[in-house]
Amino acid sequence: MATIDATLADTDAFCTAYDVAPEASANCVVVAGKRAGEVTYAAVMVLATDRADINGVVRRHLGVRKISFAPHDDAVSLTGMEFGGITPVGLPVDWPVLVDAAVVAAGEVVIGSGLRSSKLLLDGAALAQLPTAEVLDLAQR
Repeated sequence: MATIDATLADTDAFCTAYDVAPEASANCVVVAGKRAGEVTYAAVMVLATDRADINGVVRRHLGVRKISFAPHDDAVSLTGMEFGGITPVGLPVDWPVLVDAAVVAAGEVVIGSGLRSSKLLLDGAALAQLPTAEVLDLAQR
C-alpha cells in the first residue's frame, strides 16, 4: 500500500500526478442490479483505459433486469470504504467480483485501497484469486 494525496485519488488525476500509465491502473465500480424486487450488488474491475459493458455483459451475467451504478451512499455504507477508493479486496462475502480479462492479463496494476489517501499495487491476476471473483470479457473496447 502506498500513501497518496487524497485529492488526487481519481484515476485521471492520479495517473497524471504519479506518472502511472492508465493501462496500469484498474478501476472498481459498484453496481446494483434488480430483478423481482431483489437487489444484487457486485464489484466490476476494468482497466482505466476501458469502460465496462454494464448494461450488456454485466447485467446478463448477474441475471438482473435493470442495472446501474450503485448510489454513492449505498456504495459507501455497504462497503465501509471511501467513495473513489473502493477496492474489491474486503467486500461483502456475497458480492460477485467481476474482473475483466484484460485486468488479469495486465501484470502489475494500481487499484484503490478502500481509502482515497492510498493505493494498492498488485498483479492483476491476483484479483482472479479473490473468493468470489469471476473473470469475464467485460470491457467495451
